[in-house]
Amino acid sequence: MLRIATIGTSWITRQFATDAGIVGGIALACAYSRDAARAAEFATAIGAASSSDDLPGMLASPDIDAVYVASPNSAHFGQALAAVEAGKHVLVEKPAALTAADFQVVSDAARAHGVVALEAMRTAYDPGLALVGSMLGELGVLRRASLRYCQRSSRYDQVLAGERVNIFDPALGGGALNDIGYYCVSAMVALFGEPNQVVARWTTVPGGADGAGTALASYPGLVVDLGWSKITASSLASEIEGERGFLTIDRVHSPRALRLTRLDGTTQTHEVPGPEFTLAFGIQRFVDLCRDGGDATADHARTLGALRVLEAIRTSARDGDGS
Repeated sequence: MLRIATIGTSWITRQFATDAGIVGGIALACAYSRDAARAAEFATAIGAASSSDDLPGMLASPDIDAVYVASPNSAHFGQALAAVEAGKHVLVEKPAALTAADFQVVSDAARAHGVVALEAMRTAYDPGLALVGSMLGELGVLRRASLRYCQRSSRYDQVLAGERVNIFDPALGGGALNDIGYYCVSAMVALFGEPNQVVARWTTVPGGADGAGTALASYPGLVVDLGWSKITASSLASEIEGERGFLTIDRVHSPRALRLTRLDGTTQTHEVPGPEFTLAFGIQRFVDLCRDGGDATADHARTLGALRVLEAIRTSARDGDGS
């Protein structure tokens, strides 16, 4: 049984607790918050055995094997590094760090301490994305793709009212790119690898965080446009185009309905079973790595590649006065 402590008390940690129960082999050992009363309340809510407002003490506990980090983005690196240096496995919410260099430090430390460090990028472990990858050969030479995720945040009205909201706070690593935009970036890297060049523009919201953006990634013979937004909504599907046909994907962050259209007009549809939103596949990968001592090299390579693309998008958007 893998005894896991949680860091963070938002809805995603509640979802983690629910989906961890589906996976099995996990015991929720402790819930951490800087506020002791909040920690105790949250532990009761998710069914954790204990609570703590003492992070170093919790990480030193022999009753904890692993830590799930779901704090604000800016805290991921420091807390993940502290966990692995304490000899704990760590599953850290996406983005695992704000820079590739920081995640490299975490992965190197995990290797040195003989523990697992994994980014909780749920799409990377979703069977829907795996099916997309398996169908690319049907398209012939790939030439163009559009990967999109636009969903207006319920918290945006608070931003417009002048309130400070964590997910739109640049000081905490907030903004649309680091949230839903990262699904597009991670899927692109998983499917096509790292691009040769990225050009990006974004629009910002009060407080300075990016609210929506577009990036164009270039590969030899292939261009991929990415679109993301937390301040507008869209029903447009994602699409990958090749010289023999195109593949339509209902949701790049959780592919459940795929439609292959060939140039001769014939079509082929695939339905991927399972809920639209689940952390279970990523949790299962984490549990398997912790239990079996598996190799996370490929996982780390994908995360590092995606983080490098995030950095390239930020640089291009800022240099282009996208703010």
